[in-house]
Amino acid sequence: MTESQAVIKELVDKARAAQQQVANYTQEQIDEVCLSVSWQMYNDEIISILAKNAVEETKMGVYEDKIKKHKGKVLGLMRDLVGAKSVGLIERDERKGISKYAKPVGVVGALTPVTNPTATPASNALSILKGRNAVIFAPHPASKNSSKLAVDYMREGLKKVGAPEDLIQIIEEPSIELTGELMKQVDLVLATGGSAMVKAAYSSGTPAYGVGPGNSVQIIAEDADIVDAAAKIAMSKQFDNATSCSSENSLIVHEDIYDGFLEELKKNNGYLCDGAEKEKLKAWMWVPNKKGYVGLNPQIIARSAVKIAGDAGFQVDENVKMLMVEGKLPVETEQFSQEKISPVLTIFKYSTFEEAVKILTDLTDMVGTGHSCGIHTFNKEYIEFLGQTMKTSRILVRQPQAQGNGGNFFNGMPSTVTLGCGTWGGNITTENINYRHFINVTWVSEPLPPTKPTDEEMWGNFWAKYGK
Repeated sequence: MTESQAVIKELVDKARAAQQQVANYTQEQIDEVCLSVSWQMYNDEIISILAKNAVEETKMGVYEDKIKKHKGKVLGLMRDLVGAKSVGLIERDERKGISKYAKPVGVVGALTPVTNPTATPASNALSILKGRNAVIFAPHPASKNSSKLAVDYMREGLKKVGAPEDLIQIIEEPSIELTGELMKQVDLVLATGGSAMVKAAYSSGTPAYGVGPGNSVQIIAEDADIVDAAAKIAMSKQFDNATSCSSENSLIVHEDIYDGFLEELKKNNGYLCDGAEKEKLKAWMWVPNKKGYVGLNPQIIARSAVKIAGDAGFQVDENVKMLMVEGKLPVETEQFSQEKISPVLTIFKYSTFEEAVKILTDLTDMVGTGHSCGIHTFNKEYIEFLGQTMKTSRILVRQPQAQGNGGNFFNGMPSTVTLGCGTWGGNITTENINYRHFINVTWVSEPLPPTKPTDEEMWGNFWAKYGK
């Protein structure tokens, strides 16, 4: 046995022992566990410490926004979890004679991104615990301390209600080798992070839930309320310096409202870069690595607009929270079409709805197929057309994408930090990953009087039209 195998085996063995202790918990008992752990991650004093540590360790995001993220995500999750059935008989269909019983999946290995090192473990832990499971987190090396701190606080919540603390553990000194071994030894993998991480999870030989790349795009139609749309987009794009993969990456704005809409974005702390500034920004945001491959500069990820501009070689006012560039067509020729994971927004102009849809499709096909898109309009035909045609798992109407995709109090989406993108994004599901994904369900089938249809009932209409 290698050293990595031994380290992970010890964690998994402790997790299995802890999980067995709660495997027969009642619904009331496991709900009490979730309430205790969630309070740890909602308590103002604790999340203030977590937010401060996350920003200091990663140099990413905004302290105040990380607090808001904890409050919103944890409360949203508990809204969904309280009263939900995850133990024993969860569903009975008398007509079909089917009863469904929930069972734990076991031990979950959860991979956590550097961009959200405390709220992601908190959110995922609650969904996993709801099914009477254990979880071992594999944090990003650059955020291992803040993720460890979050786990420590959650373990205190377990202890408070007499639940085994080893239901929640973490790899304290993470590495590629240890994360790879974790994925092999657990019962289920949850991968929240970059494409390489998700691909590794799917290649581990263990059942896995993963996410696809973001690159969310919004259409701003000619009938949009530009004041409302600009405020929501600015709120979304600027939140936590765009750490969320749901942050609007590009906008497609109708020509009739284009100038007025840009002015509204400027009122919301946006700064429109001129041609020279755009080129400086491009040169700083995409840089070659040691092998000569040009990729997104890690130094811009989730940094402030002021810092990004300064590092790129031009100055903006201290109140600027979002840099904007005008995109050129076709989108394949525009570097700023790519996902940017920073408060930098690309804006395209369109004249017809068909043109807007083509730009939207091209942008998401480049990177982000299956993830999400949105539209600011009151035109039901536009909304229905996108719903019918877009290869995307979620479409938000007149909402901020970062706050809305993962569920919020202003919409009915399940609360989560992990967004499935379907086969379009290389994932197994299009759903918002929630507690239902962490239970095994036993179907009990009872006999019914036979209801076998005749050949005539099944194919009669077909025969009448085409013959036998």
